[in-house]
Amino acid sequence: MAEKFLLDSNIFITPHRLYYPFDLAPGFWNQLEKKLKLDNVIVLDKVVSEVSKMEDELSKWIKNLNYFKPLSIKSSAFTDNYRKILTYIHDCGLYREEALRNWSELGIADPWLIAVAMDIDATIITEETAASPSLSKANKSKNAKIPDVANHFGIKCEKLFYFMRQMNFKL
Repeated sequence: MAEKFLLDSNIFITPHRLYYPFDLAPGFWNQLEKKLKLDNVIVLDKVVSEVSKMEDELSKWIKNLNYFKPLSIKSSAFTDNYRKILTYIHDCGLYREEALRNWSELGIADPWLIAVAMDIDATIITEETAASPSLSKANKSKNAKIPDVANHFGIKCEKLFYFMRQMNFKL
């Protein structure tokens, strides 16, 4: 069975802003668009919303993907997992109350990525970096990071280049 991938917002935003702008690297975006049509590449509606808020060329690009059918957060398994994630952030002692407030906001995709990955056994593709070594009950963080929370739940996280290699991108 093919590995399933859940793409974080920064998988679109970071390349667009830092190293694959549309005018210099159209091949990246053409290949990504083709990969988004595959059954094992999933983008949550919350991720599409986060990217669409930018009001830039990337926002227009993602809005124009007419065939694009993002996975909506409707499953009770997803909502049960979402509650587990927020409970963990609240109870683990590693995060300040601000981290829980941030991840509880309706428009934030991060906890939903983990919740869905838990249910469908997917790898999260994100450019976020774990804060693990610096996380402690004595030094609580105001920001929960996807790789740290996902790791607690046994969810694999990888970077964009891993995804590109697995999906045979050629630039």
